[in-house]
Amino acid sequence: MTDITRVDLGWSPFFMSQLDIAELEALTPIRISTVHRDRVTGLSENGTLELTLDPGITTAAVAVGDWVLAAPAQHRLVRVLDRKTELSRGTEYHTGEKQLIAANLDTLFITTSCNNDFNPARLERYLALAHDAMITPVILLTKADATDDPDRFVDQARALGRDLAVLAINAKGLDVTERLSPWCDTGQTVALTGSSGVGKTTIANALTGGSALTRDIREDDARGRHTTTGRSLHHLPTGGWLIDTPGMRGLGVADVAYGIDTTFPEISELAAKCKFRDCDHESEPGCAVQAAIQSGSVDPERLKRFKKLKRENEHATETIAQARDRNRKLGKMYRAATRKKGRD
Repeated sequence: MTDITRVDLGWSPFFMSQLDIAELEALTPIRISTVHRDRVTGLSENGTLELTLDPGITTAAVAVGDWVLAAPAQHRLVRVLDRKTELSRGTEYHTGEKQLIAANLDTLFITTSCNNDFNPARLERYLALAHDAMITPVILLTKADATDDPDRFVDQARALGRDLAVLAINAKGLDVTERLSPWCDTGQTVALTGSSGVGKTTIANALTGGSALTRDIREDDARGRHTTTGRSLHHLPTGGWLIDTPGMRGLGVADVAYGIDTTFPEISELAAKCKFRDCDHESEPGCAVQAAIQSGSVDPERLKRFKKLKRENEHATETIAQARDRNRKLGKMYRAATRKKGRD
């Protein structure tokens, strides 16, 4: 037994409602802490447990932060519970699936610096992914101590959304844990993302109480290939959990139309008032967005970035749909061939 309860691990009525009486009696809820090529590791009130997966479940369908039902005595993962939130990247177009990054996140700390690293377009990409996943985004502006005017960066960041939490911090400061504590309380789960060199590891180490997080948790299989995701779940002294996500710097957008609209509310709301439903917001008559730009209430640069993200998302979403259709057709062809061979 450990001193950690299910509630401490992030368990809630949302997950409890998915269990039936038989499962409650025979299986144990476990939260996934690492994912390997052919097995996973999870945390429960009884400690850490390594699990193999039942037939029909692959590690590609399991993410760090997932809640699963397991048969502890047999070290078996039986079922993955539905997720409250899911962060994924839209890069697996050839398979028709998005790649899982983390599950059941409450907050995504989007990290950048008060210097030339500050890039509104990149921040909006992360915001769109967080909003689409229903994860609370918080922008952390590091190296605030190295600039004479941190408020300039804060104002630019706050202009990227309504009621958007933005904090200017010194990643090496002694107050980092205290300032981020509202999002790191008991049972809450956070993750960090952003460019290299902006202080993510420094912040992560501050949150975990100084225990250095592994940037590259890997395990080789018999052929020498790396076989783990490199992501892991860490307990915070404040009671929350941090999912370490090395390599989560470049996230493609795919199938996140809601997230993009939520990231650009001043544009998406006006777009619904345009005269033409398929308005490109260029020179069409009755364009509410262009009228707002002319009046100065909408930033034309925001419109450019909105349209660019929309185009990328539409292309990626279409590509995913095509890949899924192709895979379905291949599956039918293989099944037909198998049936014919059986008759012969």
